[in-house]
Amino acid sequence: MTEDLKTYYGYLFEDALLDEISKIAVLKECKAHSTIIDFESYITSIPLLLNGAIKILREDKEGNELVLYYLEKGDTCAMTLSCCMGQTKSKIKAIAETDVSLLMIPKQKMTDWLSTYKSWQEFILQSYHNRLQEFVEAIDTIAFLNMDKRLFKYLKDKAMVNNNDELTTTHKQISDDLHTSRVVISRLLKKLENEGKIQLFRNSIKVLEL
Repeated sequence: MTEDLKTYYGYLFEDALLDEISKIAVLKECKAHSTIIDFESYITSIPLLLNGAIKILREDKEGNELVLYYLEKGDTCAMTLSCCMGQTKSKIKAIAETDVSLLMIPKQKMTDWLSTYKSWQEFILQSYHNRLQEFVEAIDTIAFLNMDKRLFKYLKDKAMVNNNDELTTTHKQISDDLHTSRVVISRLLKKLENEGKIQLFRNSIKVLEL
């Protein structure tokens, strides 16, 4: 854990802060597709992602879900920070896209370190900035891109966070993530294949243009 912490956060945090994190943080291992944070749950710890990728989703009143963005190693989630500060229930759902390792830091340390460590303050502010940019990008994608372009962007993003251009997924999983029908996804996947952007296999999709 200490070596991973230094590898992914050593360039951000000073040694004193790294020592504090290593002493109080709890290492959590999650299998791919498992739920890390659920809707309407209270968040008591701040996650620092060491390995893997996490998918962040939003839910509407009917229970339909939509992918907002991904977290990768070296990231934290601004939504969890916001919930910790406001002591409110989670408005997002976090699912392990791959097997992940993360450090869980007690939420009270978030505010303590803001006044103690400049590097932590900069990290929190940068995390908010990065997530805001991703929210804006997600809104732009939904509002301005046709579904075929949304689908291709989703596949490219998924391939990048998995570090693999061949994705093991189903049409149903994709339709759930994009909040549309499986029939539409199947039709658009075939269209993307005909355009030479992807290659379809029985249980996987290969992204040819990254």
